[in-house]
Amino acid sequence: MMDLDPHALLAIGQAAIDEVQGEFRAGLGSDPLVVKEFGDFATETDLAIENKLRKILVSMTGIPVYGEEYGGEFPGNQTVWVIDPIDGTTNYAAGFPACAIVLSLIHEGQPIVGIIDMPFLGRRVTAAVGAGTHVNGRPVQMTLSESRPVTIAFGSVIARGDGSFPRGWRQELLSGVGDAYRAIRISGSVGVDLASTAAGAFGGTVTFSPHVWDNAAGVLLIRESGGVVTDLEGAPWRVGSVGVLAGLPTVHARLLEVVRGIAPPPSFVA
Repeated sequence: MMDLDPHALLAIGQAAIDEVQGEFRAGLGSDPLVVKEFGDFATETDLAIENKLRKILVSMTGIPVYGEEYGGEFPGNQTVWVIDPIDGTTNYAAGFPACAIVLSLIHEGQPIVGIIDMPFLGRRVTAAVGAGTHVNGRPVQMTLSESRPVTIAFGSVIARGDGSFPRGWRQELLSGVGDAYRAIRISGSVGVDLASTAAGAFGGTVTFSPHVWDNAAGVLLIRESGGVVTDLEGAPWRVGSVGVLAGLPTVHARLLEVVRGIAPPPSFVA
């Protein structure tokens, strides 16, 4: 395994994504190939991109890989690459461009490298721990603007009734967030939401995914651009957290106040 230099590893991660961008672009509108639980699915392009990224990253770094489609081991504090080859697969299969390649490097339970590449939107948002967040190579910081409203990205409100965050609870939360911030956006992609928050398009975001491949890269991007990131209960985000509450410090505080102002979902009850 090579030395854990986040800057060098970020460069390797970006080079690996460069190798699969063409395949990502060419596959827009691909039909579902593998059907998963609860209506989720993967396309042939998901599988091909993850497989190619795995080979490149292991060959160049010797670091193991954990991915959405092919799994792998994610034991304890082991250093590991984490891949979501197509975040927003439903969008991708429908030909809707709000989708992304999401790559992170986890070390001792926290992301130290994060890349969210949105080829159809012409944006790549990157970070290495301690080095700030960049959009297409340009450094960015989250800020409030008096000239436009604070926009909040919100995760899916269509969920099972018996899940960690049931449909009714999400919809009640959406109503509360909408009372606090009138400009709400639902993109259908956790990666797009987190990356766009880090880049300053959104003042905050609420997501419900339990998956490290959805969340880890965006968590680092927002931290490095000056935002606050927790789980939905307000605890510091870590590997294993379910959901992400993130944004500018004042926005995060207001969102957390909204969460705490409604009856907790089953996942909050010990």
